[in-house]
Amino acid sequence: MQLPFQTYLDALHARLSGMRDGDVASYIPELAKADPDAFGICVVTTDGYAYAVGDSEQRFTIQSISKPFVYAAALADRGRDFVLGKVGVEPSGDAFNSISLNPRTGAPVNPMINAGAIATTSLVAGVDAIEQWQRIESALSVFAGRRLGVDHAVYMSESNTGFRNRAIAWMLRNFGINQDDPMPALENYFRQCALEVSCRDLAFMAATLANGGVHPLTGERAATAGEVESVLSVMSTCGMYDYAGSWLYEVGMPAKSGVGGGIIAVLPGRFGIGVFSPRLDEIGNSARGIAVCRELSRDFGLHVFGPGNTSALALNRVYSGVEAPSRRARPASVTAPLAPHAASIRYLELQGELALDGAEHISRKIAEMATEARHFILDMHRVSGMTPSASNVLHQCARHLEETGGSLVAARLPAMLTLDEIACFTDNDQAVEWCENQILAALGVAPGIPSIVLPGEFALFNGVDGASLARLESLLVRGSLKAGEVLMWAGAGDDDRLFLILTGEVSVLLSRGPRADGGEQRVATLGAGDVVGEMVLLGQATRMATVRADMAVDYLGLSRAAFEQLAVELPQLKITVLDNLARELARKLGQANQLIGALAA
Repeated sequence: MQLPFQTYLDALHARLSGMRDGDVASYIPELAKADPDAFGICVVTTDGYAYAVGDSEQRFTIQSISKPFVYAAALADRGRDFVLGKVGVEPSGDAFNSISLNPRTGAPVNPMINAGAIATTSLVAGVDAIEQWQRIESALSVFAGRRLGVDHAVYMSESNTGFRNRAIAWMLRNFGINQDDPMPALENYFRQCALEVSCRDLAFMAATLANGGVHPLTGERAATAGEVESVLSVMSTCGMYDYAGSWLYEVGMPAKSGVGGGIIAVLPGRFGIGVFSPRLDEIGNSARGIAVCRELSRDFGLHVFGPGNTSALALNRVYSGVEAPSRRARPASVTAPLAPHAASIRYLELQGELALDGAEHISRKIAEMATEARHFILDMHRVSGMTPSASNVLHQCARHLEETGGSLVAARLPAMLTLDEIACFTDNDQAVEWCENQILAALGVAPGIPSIVLPGEFALFNGVDGASLARLESLLVRGSLKAGEVLMWAGAGDDDRLFLILTGEVSVLLSRGPRADGGEQRVATLGAGDVVGEMVLLGQATRMATVRADMAVDYLGLSRAAFEQLAVELPQLKITVLDNLARELARKLGQANQLIGALAA
C-alpha cells in the first residue's frame, strides 16, 4: 500500500514541476551547467523513514547549506563563548556575499553569510589545513550518514573565481578574526561548498538536527543538543539571507539554502526536509524549494510555533482481535472458522493532539502490519484534537485499505472530532464485531442467529436429568421484547429473575459514568442459548448492567424464589446448576483477564 504522505508528495512534485521561475546560478561557471529542470523532494522523519520523489538521488554541490553544519563543528571544537567572540548571531538583511562586519569589532554579524562562514571554517580544529579539512569532511559526513566527497571541478571553479571571498578573508585577518594566513582556511571553505550531496542526503542532515543531533538511521551523534539549539536558532533568523524574516513568518521552520539549488528545513522533533531545484530567485534561494516548503507548512501545519507532538507518542499501543475479540455470543459453527483470522484485526490506541507527523507515523505502522492484518480499529478516546492534515492522512489510509480489501474504522471518537468518510462506532466492541462480520462474509460464513426451543439446550442446565428438567419447565415464564425495549435496568433491585434467551439478541450495557461523551458502553451481546441476570442465583439483588433488546427477543424467566423452592424438592438440581454457573463465570473471567492483559501490555 502506498502511504498517504507519499501520495501527497507525488502530487506536490507533479504540480510544481511546471514552475519555471528563476535562473541557474552562473557566477560560478561549473554551477551554470546544472539542469534547470532537475527537481527532487525528500522528507525524513526522526525515526528515519524517508519519503522521496523526483530527482532525490541526483548529486549536486551543497554550497551554503554546509554553513550550519560547519558552525556546529566549530561550536563543538571551540565552545560557544569563543565562537560568539568571533562570529555574531544577528540577522544582516543583506545578500549572502555581503561584507557585513560589526563596525566595532570587525566580527561577521552571523555565520550564515559568507563572511561569517569563512570565519567559522577557520575556527574548526586542526593543526594544519589538511587536518582541519578532514575534521570538516568527517563532521558533515556524520550528519549525512555516509561519506561525502568533493566535486573537484566545482571546487576549482569556486577557487579560481572567488576573488570577493578572498577579500573577505583578508579583512577578517585584518580585524584579528583569523590569526594566521587566511588562504588555507578559505580553500577549505571552497571545498566544503563543493561537497556532493543528494536531496536525500540533505533531508537526513536536516532530520539529524530535528532529532537532537543524532542521525535517525545510524544512531551516531553528530552534535550535542546544545549545539543543535544554537544552529537552529541561527538558521531561523539568518538561514535564508534577506528573505529570512518573511520565511520564518510564512513557512516557520529553521532553514538554509544554497546556490546549488538545495534547501533544507527542520521541524524539531518531527521532520527534516530536503529540496533540490537549481532555478534560483533574485535573492539566491531555490524558487521551487521555497514553494515546496511553503505548501508543506501550509497544508500540514508545520510552522515551528504551531502545536506539535513527537510523532511516535501518537500511538499508545497496538493489540489484536485475538486478545480482544468481540463480546458477541456466537455459535461454534461461526466461532470455529473465525478464530484463525482473529489476528488479522488490529486495534491502534491513539492519544494526544494528532497532527500530520502523528498521522503519518500511524499510517506507516498500518502499512507495516498490512502484510498480516486486514482490518484496523483506531481507538480515539485519548485523542484531544486532530488537525485537518492528520484527518486527511487517515482518510487516505482508509481508502488505500479499502482498495486492497481491508478496512479502517474508528471507535470512541470524542464529540469534538469528526472522520466523515470513516465508519465510526461508539465503542471498541461494536467496531471489532463489525470487523469480524467482514471476515465472516469473506469466508462465506453466515453469522446466523440460532433459536433455542428446550430449556435443556442451555449450558446452565447441563447434567440435569429429564425429570428435574420437566419440573423446572413448569416454573419458567415466557416473555418477549421488541427491539429497543429494556429487559432490566442497571441499579434496579425489584426483579429477582434470571432470563433464558430463546430467540433474538440483547446487549449488556454499562454506563460510561462522568465521561465527556456520556452514554453507555456495550460489554457483551448475548443471543439464543445465553443466560442473563444469573447472578441473582448467588444472592445479588441489585442489577449491575442494563440489558436491552437489539431485535425482537423471546425469553424464559425464572425467579430466584421459584428456584429456591425447586431446590428444596430437588437439591441435586441446585448443585448441578450452581456448578455450571461457576464454570461459566470462570470462562467469562478468563476472557476479561485476557482483554485486560491486552490493554495493559
